[in-house]
Amino acid sequence: QVQLVESGGGLEQAGGSLRLSCANSGNIFRLNVMGWYRQAPGKQRELVAVITSDGSTNYADSVKGRFTISRDNAKNMVYLQMNSLKPEDTAVYYCNVQGRTSSLRRFDSWGQGTQVTVSS
Repeated sequence: QVQLVESGGGLEQAGGSLRLSCANSGNIFRLNVMGWYRQAPGKQRELVAVITSDGSTNYADSVKGRFTISRDNAKNMVYLQMNSLKPEDTAVYYCNVQGRTSSLRRFDSWGQGTQVTVSS
């Protein structure tokens, strides 16, 4: 069992910043790809940013230059620094982690989500 807990969401004005954190715990041997997704009301869940185990990153075009994903492998954490927020960034943000347990079984786990609301 791998547990993910997101934190850092909230209400922010347009142009402001928020930092999301995702803590991973449980039977973790190795964390591979870690990412952030979001889902706005009435829309499908979409990729925001991902980071691989060697630090390579990929971002949705809509957040490039504004958001930064990072990870701390020693702490099993992944972060999303969100700057220059826009009202269209309003969504529930989900952490996703893929890796292997101590028995080398693959896992693909999701957090419960954290609400980000950006006011204009």
